[in-house]
Amino acid sequence: MAKLTIRNAVKRYGALEVLHGISVAAQDGEFVVLVGPSGCGKSTLLRMIAGLESISDGEIEIGDRIVNDLEPNERDIAMVFQSYALYPHMTVRDNMAFSLKLARRSKQEIERKVDDAAAILDLAALLDRYPRQLSGGQRQRVAMGRAIVRNPAVFLFDEPLSNLDAKLRMQMRTEIKTLHQRLGTTMVYVTHDQMEAMTMADRIVVMRGGHIEQIGSPLEVYDAPANSFVAGFIGSPSMNFIDGTVVDGGGALELEVAHGPRWPLPDKARSYVGRSLRLGVRPEHIGISEQGVQSQVIIIEPTGSDTHLQLQTGQQSIVAAVRDRITVSPGQPIQLRYDAQKAHLFDPTSGNRLN
Repeated sequence: MAKLTIRNAVKRYGALEVLHGISVAAQDGEFVVLVGPSGCGKSTLLRMIAGLESISDGEIEIGDRIVNDLEPNERDIAMVFQSYALYPHMTVRDNMAFSLKLARRSKQEIERKVDDAAAILDLAALLDRYPRQLSGGQRQRVAMGRAIVRNPAVFLFDEPLSNLDAKLRMQMRTEIKTLHQRLGTTMVYVTHDQMEAMTMADRIVVMRGGHIEQIGSPLEVYDAPANSFVAGFIGSPSMNFIDGTVVDGGGALELEVAHGPRWPLPDKARSYVGRSLRLGVRPEHIGISEQGVQSQVIIIEPTGSDTHLQLQTGQQSIVAAVRDRITVSPGQPIQLRYDAQKAHLFDPTSGNRLN
């Protein structure tokens, strides 16, 4: 196990700078997830940690060593790729043992480490099979087993579940998290799936355009997003945003929206009376009421545990995630209530959080 520290890391391809002074640390034994949309730089950063991409400026430190100039095999890391990268002509046992054979470990040590990893990952019955004889989830476990046998200081995962179906992704998320708890090794995991980030991470690093937007625990990022980008990216369905002007409606604060109904605001918005504001409301904080914000049902999406309603309020489209069983029809007018004390306030120009 080891601490991983990245200081002011920059990556350039010629004159094009794609990572702009990234600084983040994964503590010894911590599970850190890099998440963001495609092209945000998260995989590039992971490949820089692994030594598969050079660093243009800054430092990468693993344990107490600066590894900027070290080859990948000298960094004491193991990487699990999206494509699994298994050798098709080798059995599961030989795939898992390959790096140990290259390191000229003894036959007894190789057998012991492969058997131990196979037991952890429930692969003992598959050791003599070839990759073509395995399911996607089994191949992913073999790829993880090949990393485990090396006993690295840091595990790196590059979107390892993106090729799996939804049910298997959920199962593998649990298996990877269980593996982390069992091994206690520092892990850095890249994904574009915010649900993976929320369910697996000790800390989330949200990236956009080669910058870090926010670092925090899953609930910190969810409950107190640093800006409207993070608020909209983390959470499913995404947060609703309503732009307007703060007014004092006879003692009660409201957001006045062009061509739409007014939205109640919490007391913390009082200092913004007369100013433009972006209101953020999570879908699960919106419900149906006999009195409230006028709206109209557009689309109904039952999910089983709740019902997602696509709604129109004035010219604004929003989503409500309603837990109660409801009977509504497209085109039906309804009134909405929401918990104003759970509202998020953002600057409409910069997108930065105001409260």
